[in-house]
Amino acid sequence: MGTYRILVADDEEDIRFMLELHLQRAGYHVTTVADGDAAVKMVAADRFDFVLCDLVMPKLDGMSVIKAIGAMEHQPPVVLMSAHADADTAMKAVNAGAFDYIAKPFRADEVLFRLRRAIEQHALAQRVEALEDVLTEQVNFAGIVARSGAMRRIFDTIDKVAHFKTTVLITGESGTGKELVARALHDRSGRSKHPFIAVNCGAIPEALLESELFGHAKGAFTDANRLRKGLFEEANGGTIFLDEIGELPIQLQVKLLRVLQENEVRRVGDSQPVSIDVRVVAATVRDLPKEVSNKTFREDLYYRLNVLPIHLPPLRDRKSDVPVLINYFIQTLGPQLNPELTGVSHDALNVLKNYEWPGNVRELENTVERALVLADGPEIVPGDLPAKMKVTVDPTHSLIDPNELSIKKATRIIEEDFIRRALKKTGGNRTRAAELLEVSHRTLLYKIKEFGLGHRYDPKD
Repeated sequence: MGTYRILVADDEEDIRFMLELHLQRAGYHVTTVADGDAAVKMVAADRFDFVLCDLVMPKLDGMSVIKAIGAMEHQPPVVLMSAHADADTAMKAVNAGAFDYIAKPFRADEVLFRLRRAIEQHALAQRVEALEDVLTEQVNFAGIVARSGAMRRIFDTIDKVAHFKTTVLITGESGTGKELVARALHDRSGRSKHPFIAVNCGAIPEALLESELFGHAKGAFTDANRLRKGLFEEANGGTIFLDEIGELPIQLQVKLLRVLQENEVRRVGDSQPVSIDVRVVAATVRDLPKEVSNKTFREDLYYRLNVLPIHLPPLRDRKSDVPVLINYFIQTLGPQLNPELTGVSHDALNVLKNYEWPGNVRELENTVERALVLADGPEIVPGDLPAKMKVTVDPTHSLIDPNELSIKKATRIIEEDFIRRALKKTGGNRTRAAELLEVSHRTLLYKIKEFGLGHRYDPKD
């Protein structure tokens, strides 16, 4: 029991002392606080396995503590204690999120029994959740795979706003799936039978961008041999997705604002406007309020775009989506890349869940694709993952001595294992192996010599 950390919150000193004494004797690590506010701050700052909390306390009562803990990312189960022993109070406590309810006065052995039962039930729930992470159904909302509460709330927002023409601004880091959200807004709207046009404002040369967006009249400039509709006209009746809107030059921001206000475009070289019916969805990785402050993005355009904001959280803030995304990518990519592979090992899953994913969902997809190519068995194992993730791998991994604490030695072992796998996968073709390993051909040759692997493979490049 020594691995379990218990927080006791009670304003009665005798109760705190009694619980601390008996729980410590039973092998628990115990921390005590005298009020609800201190309990919430302790749970927010440290990691506890369970909380024993009195109902009536200064500053915050037990119900408020339960609600505050329920809003945190880490939510230890709360066992509520109260001298107000009635069924109505117990029901309210459970409905508020309490794991169990104990009536005062109580015996120490009763608390220990309830706590042991709570630990067993919670451990069982965690095992079920771990299995569900890999085996249960994934939530696929208009092509977006997720199950976290944060993404489900975004799904609800999409359903609420999809049928309105109101402009939406999607923000979030690169690789979080902003275009997928834009497509979902289109597909779940009454515009779904009309065009969805995606434009990367940072990928089109500035000199061509106005013509691409708004079109041009015949003779408007050299090589303008005919009238050409712009992308806004092409999207008429549907949706235009302006990705990387923060890259739009300041002079075009003025013209885009006019389009949003007037619902019409004016082609380059033409004096007559053309009416359009287009829903505009924009996206950016930039901090647009900061750009507005720096005078590099127009304030009026920002407020016109930011009518309905949707912010996509990074993958590191919604780790519960990692297992279902892995499962989805194995299902979609596996049949072409590695039909024999059926899943991911427990150790590899732990590595993937603990990684921070700076490249978000796009990086995860690339990682699974790479692992599918390298994997030899029926599961993805830690050895199939990029070396940069392996610093978090469990030291009980069979390649590494559990007592080995040298990162340098562990990295050497992992590198050698990767090179062996890549050479085996490519039949000794060092050029292809270097590509799989994402290193230069020269680096691979140096490593093969360093590890004494040259005599084991016949080069075919």
